[in-house]
Amino acid sequence: MSAGQIIVLVIVLLVIAAVAVFAVRAARRRKLQNTFGPEYDRVVADTGSRADAEKELRDRERRHAELELKELTPESKARYSAAWEEVQIQFVDNPEQAVSTADDLTTRLIAERGYPTGDYDDQVANLSVAHAKTLGHYRDAHDISTRSKNGEATTEDLRQALVHYRALFADLLGESPVSTDHATPTGSSTTTSTTTAVPAQTDAKTVNNNDVTGTRPDATSR
Repeated sequence: MSAGQIIVLVIVLLVIAAVAVFAVRAARRRKLQNTFGPEYDRVVADTGSRADAEKELRDRERRHAELELKELTPESKARYSAAWEEVQIQFVDNPEQAVSTADDLTTRLIAERGYPTGDYDDQVANLSVAHAKTLGHYRDAHDISTRSKNGEATTEDLRQALVHYRALFADLLGESPVSTDHATPTGSSTTTSTTTAVPAQTDAKTVNNNDVTGTRPDATSR
């Protein structure tokens, strides 16, 4: 084999190796994008580097694999569903407290599924691996809940928070938390409200808020 042929062969091998490396990286990127969905773009934007973002997301996957997650028993699911119905009923007379209760209830559910709940950012990072499609809802709910504690949230904000909490809640529960009609108190009287299921991947903006929260249609922002 001549020197020229050897050079050509080396170049061909280098090109093949480069293509293989590119293909592997592209496959890893697609896997991360499929796993994390919108969270992938969020982390890229936060880090300012695609390479750093992908390293962060792979680290999340490794930490998630070390968690001892567990499924809920039918009894636990029934208990959480009943508790969520109470939250929706509570919203009519005390929206702020209902959102606070929804936050606490969601945190308890997260813990029962086996996720650490000490630090909010770590909690979100752990949830992002298996619940990325509803994680944006949780972030929005948490933001509104924080503003509510500072007296900066309107009734409409609080209604939206409950919609957002319910999206992650249903995702963690594995089913809609409310499957039957319930009586919703309206002032001193009682009216019947039909609550419809919110799929885990539903965009909160497309959901009829009165159906979700069982609230009065004439509720106004404060």
